[in-house]
Order: sequence, then structure tokens, then C-alpha cells
Amino acid sequence: MSDRKTIPIHRFSADEIAARDSEMGLDTNQGETHWYSEEELDKLEEREPLLAARIAQRQARIDKLRPYIVNGETPPLTEAALIAVLEEARQILLRDGGDLELVAIQGSIVRVRLKGACVGCPNSMLDLKNVVEKIVRRTFPQVTEVQNTY
Repeated sequence: MSDRKTIPIHRFSADEIAARDSEMGLDTNQGETHWYSEEELDKLEEREPLLAARIAQRQARIDKLRPYIVNGETPPLTEAALIAVLEEARQILLRDGGDLELVAIQGSIVRVRLKGACVGCPNSMLDLKNVVEKIVRRTFPQVTEVQNTY
């Protein structure tokens, strides 16, 4: 018999997490949210490291989803620009043996072909929506859908 103690794990409900976020000033439903600078986060980390880490993580997630804007405008959807953006998604898929290529741009729909280990993989449609489409729409919000073409 081992002398190790079991540490109970408490799983928080969505309501409990929302209440804690509101309590810490992280409530995103209050309209304009304060964006903390690196200096502000450093000062906060000295006093409350857990709060600073949560704010930094939340800001990083929000920043990843924010569209790429140059001079107040989204970049035009060109084949060369889209291939450059798809390269980021391609690098993620290559880690698991998958790959993708651009097939066509049809209005606001981008058609790609999943290749390699992605062919026949049950998670390929999830990767297409949760990885490829998010990366494309972050830079090109005018894209409404990314579809796989066989």
C-alpha cells in the first residue's frame, strides 16, 4: 500500500467560473474590457501571480482570434496571401503526418484538400474547422467557410 495522499479535484461549473471571473474583473460581458500592458501585468504578477497568469492567458486567446488588420482594413483575399496563411495551418497538420493544399477560392469559400494522415482520419473535419478555418478567418474575416475537396 502506498503512502501517497490523494488530492481531491474540484471541477468548477461554468457559472462558478463566470462568478470568479467577474469577481477578478475578467468578466467579458461588461462591454469594453481593460487590455493590460506588459508593464501592468508585471506589476500585477508581483502582487497576484495567479490573476496575472489568467489575464495574460485570456488576452493571448483573444489576440489569436482577433482579425489581422492593416491600416484599418482587412487584407485582400488573394491566392498568394492565402497560401502564406495556410502554411501556418499546414505546419500544425504536419506534426501528426497530415498535410493540406489550396484547391480554389470561390467567392467567400476556400476549398482545400487534406492529404497524408488526414485522409480517412475521423478527426480531420474537426481539424479543418477548429484549426484551418480559424487560422484563415483570423486573417481573412471575409471568408465564410473552409471546405475539404476530395
